[in-house]
Amino acid sequence: MSQDDVNEFSRGMVVVAHADDAEYGCSGTVAKLCADGWEMVYVICTDGSKGSADREVTQGELSAMRRQEQIEAGRVLGLKDVVFLDHEDSVLQPTLELRRDIAAEIRRHRPDVLITTHPARNLDGSGWGIGHPDHIAVGEAALAAVFPTARDHMTFPELLEAGLEPHKVAEVWIMGHPEPDHWVDVTEHIRTSVRALSKHTSQVGGQSEDELLEMMKAWRRERAVGKGMQYAESFRKFSMRR
Repeated sequence: MSQDDVNEFSRGMVVVAHADDAEYGCSGTVAKLCADGWEMVYVICTDGSKGSADREVTQGELSAMRRQEQIEAGRVLGLKDVVFLDHEDSVLQPTLELRRDIAAEIRRHRPDVLITTHPARNLDGSGWGIGHPDHIAVGEAALAAVFPTARDHMTFPELLEAGLEPHKVAEVWIMGHPEPDHWVDVTEHIRTSVRALSKHTSQVGGQSEDELLEMMKAWRRERAVGKGMQYAESFRKFSMRR
């Protein structure tokens, strides 16, 4: 991340499908930005009601558990807010309703930078298998919300009537993109990232914080190869300032 970015921008938003997606994908970057004084907001699009192999837990119990885990992870990172849109888990689609809901949060929190997931499957064997359909749906809906929905006052006029003025996001960073062009040095923040991840006890399979740290170090070390960094997170960056 350039010094110009640090000086120019001060607000960021991460839009993901599930509680824990951001911790796995970009929490080192989020920890760094929070430490640099940015106001960071998470928007979690689903209710998290399906992500468990436990036959004894109900969907309502799981959803409540995962919401609290994400709130606690946000406290570790220093987030300004965590917003839950509560669309049904595992059947998410890039609907107009989802686009409107994300656009409303963009207008409300007015981020300079929005981080979201890659809106397509990666079939090159990298990343998380063949991709979760909820992640793909959120990436598409978030990009559509950035441009043009959050920008245009006549799209979803009920947002304007609710006092949510249009907002232009300056940059979008896509995590999980197969051809990244932007790397963030998270070496000094990887332990904070892992402490946040460890709050998602329903999702980490009983791994200890030390085990999670070794896993995260391996992933972030791979991203940092050839970049002059020990540990890094990578993105595809798009400027929206035209």
